[in-house]
Amino acid sequence: MNVIEETFSWLFAANTWSPTGEDLVSRSLEHLWYSSLAVAIAALIAIPSGWCIGHTKKFSGLIIGITGAARALPTLGLITLFGLLVGIGLVAPMIALVILAIPSILAGTYSGISAINPAVLDAARAQGLTTGQLIWRVHLPLGLSMLVGGLRSASIQVMSTAILAAYVGAGGLGRFIFLGINTQNTGMLLGTSVWIMVLVVVIDALFATAQRLATPVGVRMLGASRAATQRV
Repeated sequence: MNVIEETFSWLFAANTWSPTGEDLVSRSLEHLWYSSLAVAIAALIAIPSGWCIGHTKKFSGLIIGITGAARALPTLGLITLFGLLVGIGLVAPMIALVILAIPSILAGTYSGISAINPAVLDAARAQGLTTGQLIWRVHLPLGLSMLVGGLRSASIQVMSTAILAAYVGAGGLGRFIFLGINTQNTGMLLGTSVWIMVLVVVIDALFATAQRLATPVGVRMLGASRAATQRV
């Protein structure tokens, strides 16, 4: 049996999907839960920070510094470090995943706010809109697409990296990856990798749809008109 046959034989085996707590469905839900929680925590930190920086136009250089430095940090090294500090379990990988997710969300939020035409904001203020009204009626509709794009990038990065949670005793699909390595079970190792790629592609497609829907109709029509003009 070659590697491809071993991979799909494990992936489509009945015991791989049987509800035992160690099946692919349970571990996939656990993996999605870890990823969603990390992105949600990162969003609570990054979205207000990105909005403040984009709205005030101050400390914009900080965005470049933070995003560049954070993306350069080795996630496995962070998980190992936090694992030594707080012990095995979910806390250590969760901290590392949040740190991994923050730069993309922060950059997306900042870019969405700062890209709004200042004339639009001046017109909104001239009509007497308060800061809260400005957020909900101007910033959110016009910057939502790029914000969703930041969430999309963060989610893909976190989902791809969350397998390392199993390195310090947490669950998720990483359990199958490390078990496959330890037992030299190539089918389990590659089958889990293929399944993770499928999940990532599905999540990416969902976010791509959400990002398109978040783009104002007028902006979409303008983009389509410009594309048609360029083709002519």
